[in-house]
Amino acid sequence: METIFQGLVSAVRLIAGFNPELLGIIFLSLQVSGLALGAASALGLPLAALLALKRFPLRGLLLGLLNTGMGLPPVVVGLLLYLILSRSGPLGFLELLYTPGAMIIAQTILAFPIVTSLSHAAIVGVDPVIRLAAQTLGATPRQEAAAVVREARYGIGAAVIAAFGRVSAEVGAVLMVGGNIAHYTRVMTTAIALETDKGNFDLGIALGIILLTLSLLVTVALRAVQRRGRAPTGVRLWD
Repeated sequence: METIFQGLVSAVRLIAGFNPELLGIIFLSLQVSGLALGAASALGLPLAALLALKRFPLRGLLLGLLNTGMGLPPVVVGLLLYLILSRSGPLGFLELLYTPGAMIIAQTILAFPIVTSLSHAAIVGVDPVIRLAAQTLGATPRQEAAAVVREARYGIGAAVIAAFGRVSAEVGAVLMVGGNIAHYTRVMTTAIALETDKGNFDLGIALGIILLTLSLLVTVALRAVQRRGRAPTGVRLWD
């Protein structure tokens, strides 16, 4: 109990004193997760709109794969990406293994199905009256699609926030492809695991407090967006 108390006191001191090592780990974590989320959104949102507004062969199969991907084990992603990026792998010549770039790719793969599937559900949940009204007013197919997507914006926002919550707390994949290198690929989740193994509880607890605070902020933001957009989108992640 005394060890826990001393660790908490030291952790608070590190946070209050803006410890450079602590800030560096936090900044890298946010940078990696932010870039991964941006890439996943850029790829996933157009696909979500296409799946929701168009009918084409194998659409059902693609939706099934995306829904399955929402529960994709991070260690499996890490293993496959490691094999692909290793020196003997097909993309080994890029020399991305044990770099922040590999970590961004891993988190993008994890975030992509979440952004796409939940955004698809948000767009599908838009009241059909919106689409009919756009058609009645003589909107082009592109304008009609834009009107529907705009109506689903709160559900799409909730999807992006949910994906950020997933990748920011992920440890397995980034550890396997990033290597947890100090001042280069060490993020909050991997640093917590390392510092706990080393018995350095003050830094581990400090990072844990920051990560829990971040998770709380993500949850609050998700609930706020969900509550605001529930009526127009009809999408619920939880009751």
